[in-house]
Amino acid sequence: MAQHQRYYGGTGDPYSRDGRGTGTGRFKLFLIIGLAMAGYQVVKYFGNTQVNPLTGESQRIQWSVEEEIALGLQSAPQMAQQYGGLHPDQRVQQKVDEIGRRLVDNTSAGKTPYPFDFHVLADDRTVNAFALPGGQCFITVGLLSKVKNEDQIAGVMGHELAHVVYRHGGERMAKSSLIQGLIQSVLIGSGGSMEAAQIANFVGNMTSLKYGRDQELQSDDFGVKVMIEAGYDPSQMIGVMDILEEASGGASNNPEWQSSHPHPENRREKIKESIKKHGQ
Repeated sequence: MAQHQRYYGGTGDPYSRDGRGTGTGRFKLFLIIGLAMAGYQVVKYFGNTQVNPLTGESQRIQWSVEEEIALGLQSAPQMAQQYGGLHPDQRVQQKVDEIGRRLVDNTSAGKTPYPFDFHVLADDRTVNAFALPGGQCFITVGLLSKVKNEDQIAGVMGHELAHVVYRHGGERMAKSSLIQGLIQSVLIGSGGSMEAAQIANFVGNMTSLKYGRDQELQSDDFGVKVMIEAGYDPSQMIGVMDILEEASGGASNNPEWQSSHPHPENRREKIKESIKKHGQ
């Protein structure tokens, strides 16, 4: 019995969690593994550096341009189905195509390798527009029915072009992969601490939201630039912000840092600054 007690209890217990014996050793092992994983994630993230073909900016992106294009083409049909498929009125589709082509053919967006394509989605309840990596751009009938002129459509499409040429999708995927990897590293390094996991998840989510807001403002700025280059009235983009704010139920009561998008009033001010910066 004495031997039994010495093996399963007491200060020499190989499974002891009293701060002595192997409990401390296991914690150190978890910590070392967690740090090693975190280091790997950081090296992987900074190792995926590419130069943007349009801006010349070095970006952390895990896909090549060719992979972005292939991914966008493969994903486009599935994304369309989530919004009721493509709008059946070909005249509406042709009008959006014409505006999109004018933006591409007469601006710096046309100097990129992306085969831009523009799609009108049948969803008349959702007020939305988005772009997939590689050049597939979408706008719902719900948003299209609220814009007042072609210039506002150009503002929407110019914004979506920016997400493609600035490779925002690839950047967000790379950063999301890094954040998730670091969260897993924290979990392992802390021995599975729920408190550590909650803190890591909160920091990760807040980082991603801020990153999204920066991308939206950058896309607004590029949208203004290509509108001017293509001969559209950039001030009409402010009206698009009014439409989006109304569709979301008015000004948000949540602080901006809790949102993936900047507040509309902030976007309007930034758009005015962009108009002055780009020549009007």
